[in-house]
Amino acid sequence: MQQKKSSLERTRNIGIMAHIDAGKTTTTERILYYTGKVHRIGEVDDGAATMDWMQQEKERGITITSAAITTYWKDYRINIIDTPGHVDFTVEVERSLRVLDGAIALFCAVGGVEPQSETVWKQADRYHIPRIAYINKMDRVGANFFRAVDMIRERLNANPVPVQIPIGSEDSFFGVIDLVKMKAITYENESLGAVFYEEDVPTEFLEQAEHYRNILLEKISEFDDQIMELYLEGHAVSSEILNAAVRRATLNSKMIPILCGASFRNKGVQQLLDAVVSYLPSPLDVPPIEGVNPETGKTEVRLTQEDAPFAALAFKVATDPFVGRLVFFRIYSGKISVGQQAYNVNLEKKERLGRILLMAANKKEDISEAVCGDIVAGVGFKETKTGHTLTDIRKPILLETMKFPDPVIYVSIEPRTKADQEKLNDSLSRLADEDPTFMVRMNEETGQTIISGMGELHLEILIDRLVREFKVQANIGKPQVAYKETIQKSFRWEEKFYRQSATGKGQFAHVVIEVEPNPRKGFEFVNLIKGNNLIPKVYYPAIETGIKEGAFSGVVAGYQVIDIKVSLVGGSYSEDESNELTFKIASIMALKNALAKAEPILLEPFMKVEIIVPELYLGDVIGNLNSRDGKIQSIDSRNGDQIIQAIVPLKQMFGYATAVRSMSQGRALYTMQFSHYEKVASNMNEFYLT
Repeated sequence: MQQKKSSLERTRNIGIMAHIDAGKTTTTERILYYTGKVHRIGEVDDGAATMDWMQQEKERGITITSAAITTYWKDYRINIIDTPGHVDFTVEVERSLRVLDGAIALFCAVGGVEPQSETVWKQADRYHIPRIAYINKMDRVGANFFRAVDMIRERLNANPVPVQIPIGSEDSFFGVIDLVKMKAITYENESLGAVFYEEDVPTEFLEQAEHYRNILLEKISEFDDQIMELYLEGHAVSSEILNAAVRRATLNSKMIPILCGASFRNKGVQQLLDAVVSYLPSPLDVPPIEGVNPETGKTEVRLTQEDAPFAALAFKVATDPFVGRLVFFRIYSGKISVGQQAYNVNLEKKERLGRILLMAANKKEDISEAVCGDIVAGVGFKETKTGHTLTDIRKPILLETMKFPDPVIYVSIEPRTKADQEKLNDSLSRLADEDPTFMVRMNEETGQTIISGMGELHLEILIDRLVREFKVQANIGKPQVAYKETIQKSFRWEEKFYRQSATGKGQFAHVVIEVEPNPRKGFEFVNLIKGNNLIPKVYYPAIETGIKEGAFSGVVAGYQVIDIKVSLVGGSYSEDESNELTFKIASIMALKNALAKAEPILLEPFMKVEIIVPELYLGDVIGNLNSRDGKIQSIDSRNGDQIIQAIVPLKQMFGYATAVRSMSQGRALYTMQFSHYEKVASNMNEFYLT
């Protein structure tokens, strides 16, 4: 079956991103209903949402995995990815934003900009993604549209400009005023909002509407000469001219158009769809994708054209119980058909595409061909992983891959029976294949299997999947903190590796390295001897590999070493006795010895915690945070609640959900996300036995 054709100009690849519980999935359900994709609105609270199809999502009422779906609105094709809001699943947001052209940033009218809102906003900034903002839940008690707009400006350092304002709020919210058309829009409850009416702005709201339309014109005129000329000369600005100007400003990330609504009450979503097609980019509106030619090392550009060489980026791997391994990919140029081969540039291997699937959450539709601008899933790619580039074998290009954060928490896992042992390793391997932030390793000293993730909920979900999907029974240890190691001073080390073999021929390698602190910049390797004859170029990759492998396990307690810079500054070789292995071994030994002399220390993860608590319980919560070595950053008041921002060591946050519920009689809410690594303050000896 072939999908309905849409021109690239009428294609939108968008994501919906927000803090947890802002209403992303609810909004997506309305989008699918009004576009005719579904004929019944599925509610998150009922476990019936189309996009939350996993059993774990239905039970918890949260989005865990990003789900893709294609729908149509006014002859525009919209590919939507609904992303999770919980920080433990930030990888799903990261890899989705990497392949999208635009995004809807969704905010709660009561909470405004919340911690995960900031995180996903920064992710979108990193990929230079144009976005519009939708302030949801205008019908909730405490809803304040204009305060939410101010928070976007202040907390996100953005330029939010309302193109709509609400008619009423809380219980009295019943519609929106379109500032571009200067029309009031109200909704018919009997039709679940499918029927709405465009009318003149009510007299009592006219002054406010004119005020905010003037603000819109002033803001746009700052970077649009046509609007400035009309505005300064006092001419009327038509809705068509203003709409086009808002689009230009949005595509250039000069402003964020702000809309509002109450998705659960079926108000505002059709106008949000209009804004998606009016303001967000098509694949032709974003710069052509750039990559590196693997043969020449030079940067190349691939045009967004069907007749260009095929180039795509794999952004997600999933296991489907019916079709097996699915690889989701975004096509940036060219096209590919069922049965064709694609070249995996990262692995330097050919992979045959057996099926192309157009996804609708967990439902699938076979298509025969996919073209540039499409987001599809492929069956048949056996070794392609997240971040790999797929291209035409005759015209390879390596696209920029994705970077993911390191896990901050781990548990030990042991199979209950011998039969489980056989299934466990395969199941863990498949889960790690799907999720780049889930890692599996063997503790060589204890023989235990260790699994690592982004938080307690992340590991809880993965363990639940082991039991339900893969039918593996296992015993799980207590959560442990994933510490790191670093150094406090620079040190130079010379390592000469020499061994005499039984045959009389020796093994020799000589490297000189210098290690230095590299605060908050991660691990960095620099070769400073390029271009001279101290060590042949053929051994450079082996030296770098050895240095990186050596950093996997530090000298304090065997944790990964971060925030250091390692420079190769000298060395020598023997024509008869040197090889890649000897230089790799020498590099590992050199790094270990240098680290031991550079004042190594242990680092622990600190978390950014936000707690929303009634004032009655504020003292108890603050006292408890202090007892957990927390550092209070700020305390603000919002709608009668107190908002506490704090930085707390992760090791002190285990079991906090139960504690904060108990202190507040279940009325406090909290969110937590990774902030940074910091030197362990406690007696380091206690960690040697971890």
